[in-house]
Amino acid sequence: MIEVAGLGKRYGDFTAVDDLSFTVAAGQVLGLVGPNGAGKTTTLRCLCGIIPATFGSARIGGIDIAADPVGAKRQLAFIPDEPRLFDHLTVEQHLNFVARLYAVADWRERAQPLLDELEMGDKRKLLPAELSRGMKQKLAIACGLLHGPRAVILDEPLTGLDPHGIRRMKDSMRRLARDGAAIILSSHLLDLVGEVCTHLLILKNGRKVVDGSVAEVRARFAADADASLEDVFFAATDDGQPSRA
Repeated sequence: MIEVAGLGKRYGDFTAVDDLSFTVAAGQVLGLVGPNGAGKTTTLRCLCGIIPATFGSARIGGIDIAADPVGAKRQLAFIPDEPRLFDHLTVEQHLNFVARLYAVADWRERAQPLLDELEMGDKRKLLPAELSRGMKQKLAIACGLLHGPRAVILDEPLTGLDPHGIRRMKDSMRRLARDGAAIILSSHLLDLVGEVCTHLLILKNGRKVVDGSVAEVRARFAADADASLEDVFFAATDDGQPSRA
């Protein structure tokens, strides 16, 4: 569903991402982790077509994001850590706007269960200024999922959510995977990654350290059966070389 082959991004002489290849199949949840400056955000932006890759390719549902960006993005949802909302549109108007972009005729029927799942059923007429930080994040999630994407990319999706919202978001990710979506979750919260992810991709200094199922990565880097995912992360990334800031 998500296929990345030899992807790289350069800014002048600086290589932010170098020769990155991985896949995420339908029903899988890939945890994308790494130290600050590892290239995670650059990778996500290249996958979504926000910035062009310098070399390599990324495909969403078999469609090359560079060759056919509209076709690829119709199958994709990107939910960033900072919600980008329109100040003068209500919650309902945001959903209507997104529905028009994606030609979703039955958007009202789709929106209701999403709003209920995110505990926003009573917020339809509110403007972003009237929403809490967590509610803004929930609105961004609802907008991203409205068109039924086959691939979902989440960048720190729990930012601003309260404990109830966090539990709901975890349940939503599991539901999306059960329904056949391919999901990439980028987060520094390793407990979250351990709870919901089936696979793991660790980056450092723009390069892949390891990827595979969570069980495979644990078997390779865990010192013992009781090792946490945090222990695995440090074992995989601590090679004595400092990470980029």
